[in-house]
Amino acid sequence: MRPSSHLLAPGFLARSLDEFKRFAKIAYTQESLRTATTPYHLLDFTNPDTITMCKTMSDADMGGFSKVALDQIPATATEPAHMKFHGSISIDLPPNRPQIQRTGYAAWRNKDRGPTIFGKSLWDVDPYLYLALRVKSDGRKYFVNVQTESIEYTDIHQHRLYAQRPGEWETLLINWSDFVRTNYGQVVEPQNEMMTQKVRTLGIGLTDRVPGPFDLCISSMWATNQVEDGDTHRRER
Repeated sequence: MRPSSHLLAPGFLARSLDEFKRFAKIAYTQESLRTATTPYHLLDFTNPDTITMCKTMSDADMGGFSKVALDQIPATATEPAHMKFHGSISIDLPPNRPQIQRTGYAAWRNKDRGPTIFGKSLWDVDPYLYLALRVKSDGRKYFVNVQTESIEYTDIHQHRLYAQRPGEWETLLINWSDFVRTNYGQVVEPQNEMMTQKVRTLGIGLTDRVPGPFDLCISSMWATNQVEDGDTHRRER
């Protein structure tokens, strides 16, 4: 029997090797038996390849006029390498499409990751208390979006990204248990606990419907149990 071509693809083998290394490290350090002390890097935008694994969404997908882009910005003497999520929000409605009654949003998320020899690629962040983000915000009303292997495929768990120092780099921590379950933008009940063992995608959206430009820089996103440094801000519910 021949293995299918996707099982021999370099991406599949590389992902499988990365997962094997992670499992081996957990077994060697016995982190599964105690509180995890090593940060679990999820999306590292200091690596230029990471941006190619992300996709954008906006009301332009249904005829609206908002603009959105993702740009890779190299490191400088004062800033880390990062991804720039930027564009402009428009609340103008598309002509000749009366079914469209609301516009004015833009977002990005990572694409679904390919399989590994261990199965579907999912992040297990259950051993960690917080999602950490290294960002520089313009102060607009952004939301962090998390998709899991939920029973409802369209469920999105959301939490406001509360920047403390707009225009400056800072590390923000969000407790995984503080995310709110939504579906098509509406809070839904019951508020089941998020499946942190099976996180599928991470992303950030802007839905404040305030016309004009936006600009959010993201250097990295990771799971952690620790307050990292002096400019870290922990958001409690």
